[in-house]
Amino acid sequence: MKKRIENFARLAVEYGVNVQAGEDVLITTPVESPELARLITKVAYEKGARKVAINWVDDYVTRCNYEYQAQETLNEVADWEVAKMQYQIADKRSNRISIYAEDPDLLSGLDQAKISEAVRNRSLKMKDFVKYTMNDIVSWLVISVPTLKWAHKIFPDLSPEEAYDKLWEVILDVCRVSESWEDTKANWDQHIKTLNEKAHFLNEQQFEEVHYQASNGTDLRVKLPKNHLWMSAGSSNAKGDHFIPNMPTEEVFTAPQYDGVNGRLVASKPLVYNGVVINHFEFTFKDGKVVDFKAQEGYDTLAEMLESDPGARFLGEIALVPYDSPISNSNILFYNTLFDENASCHFALGKAYPTCVEGGTDLEDDQVHQAGLNDSLIHEDFMVGTADLNITGYKNDQAFQIFKEGNWAF
Repeated sequence: MKKRIENFARLAVEYGVNVQAGEDVLITTPVESPELARLITKVAYEKGARKVAINWVDDYVTRCNYEYQAQETLNEVADWEVAKMQYQIADKRSNRISIYAEDPDLLSGLDQAKISEAVRNRSLKMKDFVKYTMNDIVSWLVISVPTLKWAHKIFPDLSPEEAYDKLWEVILDVCRVSESWEDTKANWDQHIKTLNEKAHFLNEQQFEEVHYQASNGTDLRVKLPKNHLWMSAGSSNAKGDHFIPNMPTEEVFTAPQYDGVNGRLVASKPLVYNGVVINHFEFTFKDGKVVDFKAQEGYDTLAEMLESDPGARFLGEIALVPYDSPISNSNILFYNTLFDENASCHFALGKAYPTCVEGGTDLEDDQVHQAGLNDSLIHEDFMVGTADLNITGYKNDQAFQIFKEGNWAF
């Protein structure tokens, strides 16, 4: 497995953010599993990186902060924190690598209103830096490593150590990482080609509306903006360098018309938000807005999320993922959005990617909204794919089957 992990680090640098000589790299990673971040650091320097910086995240300290700090203290965002982001992201245009492996139950049992207020306040202070990733100005990547608590949540019948090793194997499998670097590259070249072909077909069609139907009660109509763009595995940054934002990735996605969503949408997998599991939930949309919602688990957390700002009740992303995909076929519930969203068709509440409409990255925020895309402080993916999901596209009153029984119909 050691060789595969080394290839994973190389994949993150060469295919993920595609580090170029003289560029900076900013890594965010859990302190519990430092090995991948260290390998990425070495590979990045070997590729010619000017500087690699690491932000270490400690789940234990994070929970203590939310539990014991006063609201006023939690809400503080120091000038030096903003200045640091200004230097690393805006000035140096650092390649961003987020190694996301949070304990799914990290903040369970804590005051969700207190947490939401602190998160909302920080998001407002850091909002100017979000565009650097949402607009693909810099290369960015989200990947994961195992942690003991996350692994034990997924594999509760194994010992923590066995669960940890098992999760490593699964991550490498679904990320198409082989013992051979040449095989790993070939896997990704073919995968990117396949997803690009799906996106190209959908962009040619320019469907005006899509209709989701499933036996769990989902019956949703979603209008698509004029000149919308379906994106696939890769993108290009402001310098024209290709990168892959997510590993694993199985999706082809675009942005919906923010005020053109109507009907019922039932989630098919849990969502972890602010360290709390939200499960068995659904939404009712009218003219794009969530006008009603339910949740058997994590209701208060979901309510707080929807109150993040006015745009939080509108959709910002629509993503197509076949039910017959490596992550889905693993039959593992990951409790991690990066993996679960790539096992299932999904939507995102909140901010849309400006890249999903022609010329969107050149538009100001109000112009992006005029083009039909939503704006918000949040962007939270949730899963809706099922084995019997059917999706129909409409254009000029003509219907076309996009998904049939959970998978691509073309």
